[in-house]
Amino acid sequence: MRLNIPYTDLRELEEIAKVLKTGFFTQGPKVAEFEGLVAQLVGSRYAFATSSCTTALHLALVALGIGPGDEVLVADFTFPATANVVVQLGAVPVLVDIRLDTFTIDPDDLRARITPRSRAIIPVHAFGCSADMEPILEIARQHHLAVLEDAACAIGTTYHGRYCGSMGTLGAFSFHPRKVITTGEGGMITTDDETLAERIRLLRSHGGVRSGYWYEYEAAGFNYRLSDILGAMGVAQMEKLPRLIERKRLLAAGLKQRLAGIAGLSLPVEPAWGGHIYQSFVVMVDEGIDRDRMVADLRALDIETTLGTYALHDQPFFQRTYGYSSGQLPHSHAAFRRSLTLPLYPQMEEHDLDFLVEGIKKVLY
Repeated sequence: MRLNIPYTDLRELEEIAKVLKTGFFTQGPKVAEFEGLVAQLVGSRYAFATSSCTTALHLALVALGIGPGDEVLVADFTFPATANVVVQLGAVPVLVDIRLDTFTIDPDDLRARITPRSRAIIPVHAFGCSADMEPILEIARQHHLAVLEDAACAIGTTYHGRYCGSMGTLGAFSFHPRKVITTGEGGMITTDDETLAERIRLLRSHGGVRSGYWYEYEAAGFNYRLSDILGAMGVAQMEKLPRLIERKRLLAAGLKQRLAGIAGLSLPVEPAWGGHIYQSFVVMVDEGIDRDRMVADLRALDIETTLGTYALHDQPFFQRTYGYSSGQLPHSHAAFRRSLTLPLYPQMEEHDLDFLVEGIKKVLY
């Protein structure tokens, strides 16, 4: 049993075939169509497809003018890319602890870590669950900070009815194969800010502006474009998004029902603000249970599992470079040591859920 299997069918092939017939393979009309669909869903004025979520995050920070001497407050429990892009700009990632119920940034710890050098906040919408955005946005307003939503796992996630990627200054999405929809590799930036949109548009493609038959290069930009082949795949995937989210929520409910009452596990919660899409189904094992041994034992039963994600302050680079020590952010540290991601993908059936739960019982007891 795989951890995740992307859902594709003939629609992706149909859309890709249209691009192949044109001979126009780089960023083009299918990317623009994909961008329009994401902007319409999220409710943002602008959307810009990029080669990955990492390049989306990097480009968004560049557009904000983040650079050496700046501090960016980053949720500690996340894939390293969220903080790596800050480091690559010469700025300092200030790591912030999480709340264990939602695995998202703790507004109280966030408030305590702001300094005069703070410039931006990157809350992470973890595993398809939105961060608690109201207090985060209030803190940002009080301290005049930009908010870059890391919505890598959160296409279609809502917070009190508002879509992730529409609440902060900018949002960044991923279309990696482990996400609810995928283009293989790919990302997207969303924003309502016209000035930032113009900057992103310029920098995404080498910093060039067309003048007659060629370009004038007004900035040292990047090649962060998405190909039209992948854009075509994104168009087909966006058609499926509502059904895929509905299916994942249904499967998550069935898995919760089967796991309820099993000693040693804490199940994911539906937060007070709703909108969880269960991009990943992440449980916590109790203290004293060897999570890593569970992963090995489950794989021996042909069930692929993995950790939730990483506590950045526990990683050698951030300890060596910024002086963090293991356990300094206790909730993130606990999640790193004890979180377990279980298989959950739309093609699963009732018997797959039964097989998964029986496997968990075997390795626990």
